Amino acid sequence: QLRIVESGGGLVQSGGSLRLSCAASGFLWDYFAIGWFRQAPGKEREGVSCISSSGSRTDYADSVKGRFTISRDNAKNTAYLQMNSLKPEDTAIYYCAARQFSGCSIRTTDFGSWGQGTQVTVSS
Repeated sequence: QLRIVESGGGLVQSGGSLRLSCAASGFLWDYFAIGWFRQAPGKEREGVSCISSSGSRTDYADSVKGRFTISRDNAKNTAYLQMNSLKPEDTAIYYCAARQFSGCSIRTTDFGSWGQGTQVTVSS
């Protein structure tokens, strides 16, 4: 059974850092691209970052470029999102998702398997 579990969220002051983790099981991790998404209250879910199945390619939303870094450890079936220089507008529930293709994408419609999310709150 496919399972995706996010962790690492919390409350942090503006300018601070957090590292989110995405642990997965029940599918062939090495063949799946991974994406991070977020949804703020009253807003649509948006793509934040993605990483290809091999880890060789990444992509970022303009709003997080230069501040967030995505990575994956295929030996541990885990992906990470390092978030630095956090801003209050980064406050949202962050979701990890898996895509049954090798290529990177930050479109929500390209992903069929989702975790439950982890809350990130950035105070000003």
